[in-house]
Amino acid sequence: MTFSIVACDPASGSWGVAVASKCLAVGHVVPWGAAGAGAIATQALANVSYGPRGLDLLRAGRTAPGTLEALVKDDPLASRRQVGAVDAAGQPASYTGDECLPWAGGIVDAGATGAGSGVAVQGNLLAGEQVVAAMLEAYRAGADDGLSLRLLAALRAGDAAGGDRRGRQSAAMRIWRQDASYGGGLDVALDLRVDDHAHPVEELARLERLHVLYFCRPDPAGLLVLEGDLANEVERLLAGIGLDPARRGMAAALEEWVGTENFEERHVPGRIDPLVLEHLRRAPAAALFDAQQTEP
Repeated sequence: MTFSIVACDPASGSWGVAVASKCLAVGHVVPWGAAGAGAIATQALANVSYGPRGLDLLRAGRTAPGTLEALVKDDPLASRRQVGAVDAAGQPASYTGDECLPWAGGIVDAGATGAGSGVAVQGNLLAGEQVVAAMLEAYRAGADDGLSLRLLAALRAGDAAGGDRRGRQSAAMRIWRQDASYGGGLDVALDLRVDDHAHPVEELARLERLHVLYFCRPDPAGLLVLEGDLANEVERLLAGIGLDPARRGMAAALEEWVGTENFEERHVPGRIDPLVLEHLRRAPAAALFDAQQTEP
């Protein structure tokens, strides 16, 4: 009842899972992972314990194939399970029990270099084998994109190829990278779920764009120095939304606005991220201030 992709991106040191299904809240069950260990997708008649147990095995140094072998070995319902994994070294594995509802199956790809960038794609109750094939092709075609965009491309391709033959309901994406959480300290780089929606993959893509805006740290090379005309503009915009930079200082006023708008991850003192500047320029009160200044 699900199609998923599990992948390792050695360039960023990330592991990720993306999944879509005609069931409620698929993100509650399928995606599991840990930075430096690997990632797992457990589905079909899902054994949710495969997630934490599999991660324990991966942390202990088991390969992805060895981990899946250990998980299904003593499971009396293994013939109805489906699971994909990528280990710490980027080696992929996929298992589909012979009693999973058709079409069911998976493919693995170790990557062009043969190691480090492995991908496991699997699904059950699908429109056909073309679903997983299209997902892998789309993922590999986005080699120059970030991991979240590549995982989304795979889900979109699976959807376009027929996806879950019963329809659409939920989708989820999780990415793990060391110290990549909001404010640092945890290894969850991205954790998004669409639990019940007519077009869950597209809704997931919308949430991913918001995640980038609010939670991703800026490229230092793209930051704008707050001086000259730009500093004057930012002061005027902050004044327009009532933060009084003339009295408090622009730095303090900007920091307060950044915190109010949840842009803490993009805030760098003395500079401003172009995405944050664009948002500030669109602030309703600032726009009203602009209009007032142009009235005769």
